[in-house]
Amino acid sequence: MTIRVFLLDDHEIVRRGLRDLLEANPGFEVVGESGLAHEAARRIPALRPDVAVFDVRLPDGSGIEACRQVRSVDPTIACLVLTSYDDDDALAAAVLAGASGFLLKDVRGNGLVEAVERVARGENLLDTARARRLRASWADGQERDPRLRSLTPQERRVLDHVAAGETNRQIGEAMSLAEKTVKNYVTSVLAKLGMERRTQAAVYVAVHHADPTTEVPRP
Repeated sequence: MTIRVFLLDDHEIVRRGLRDLLEANPGFEVVGESGLAHEAARRIPALRPDVAVFDVRLPDGSGIEACRQVRSVDPTIACLVLTSYDDDDALAAAVLAGASGFLLKDVRGNGLVEAVERVARGENLLDTARARRLRASWADGQERDPRLRSLTPQERRVLDHVAAGETNRQIGEAMSLAEKTVKNYVTSVLAKLGMERRTQAAVYVAVHHADPTTEVPRP
């Protein structure tokens, strides 16, 4: 069975090297590539690769944001983040975006090939001690920002779903709300947080150690 791969990196020579590395192994096919986050987020769901490999920092945005957008459209596409930057904020954002792996670019070639194979099989490479510590810190963290306390319990639940990368339709189905109602809640949440985009809210949740899988209890 051929593993179909899409590559997102703003350096052509890196994309060429990744393509050559993967296609030198039987059973791999690179079905597309891009150097721009917005273009990749648009093309990947149409191409339907098994695995999409994302760089983090791109000229027009973030590969992690592109990962979130792709997963919200088609959660069957596995996303693998490949970056030069080893920091907890990027790892946390990757976890929240639904990525299946987070690798540094100094990984050996056979290590990358193995990682692509594993996430294509449905494995989650983010179940590491470091990622578990991050998740634990979200669950145990104290809310220090009054903006979070200004949200109603229902708005907090909506924020949880936004942080998980879900669309308004998916949130409505999960919470038994009309899509228009969800849109109004999202607008209110962003206004209270002083933000303009959903991705800003998702990263904010990660940075402030709010657990996106735990609902705030009703008063």
